[in-house]
Amino acid sequence: MANTASNSTPQVKRLLQVFWILLGVTALEFLIAFTMNPGALKIAIFIGLTIIKAFYIVGEFMHLRHEVKSLIWSILLPMIFVVWLIVALIAEGGAH
Repeated sequence: MANTASNSTPQVKRLLQVFWILLGVTALEFLIAFTMNPGALKIAIFIGLTIIKAFYIVGEFMHLRHEVKSLIWSILLPMIFVVWLIVALIAEGGAH
């Protein structure tokens, strides 16, 4: 039983580190939401912070950070294409 607890310590430390990072980024988002005036800069900051949070969530809780690079790229490239497609359709469609 004691051996199991010592093996989980690095995992617990890493999860706590990710928790504090996500908490800090979320607190920063709240600070920006209540202090900055609305505009393109505010939206760009929120998008950037959301991408950072998504990186940590997918990397740690879905264990993607520990996979081989080809699997990561096979997931990442289609997602980038879909995001680009949505942005292009919104821009060209005049929905902004």
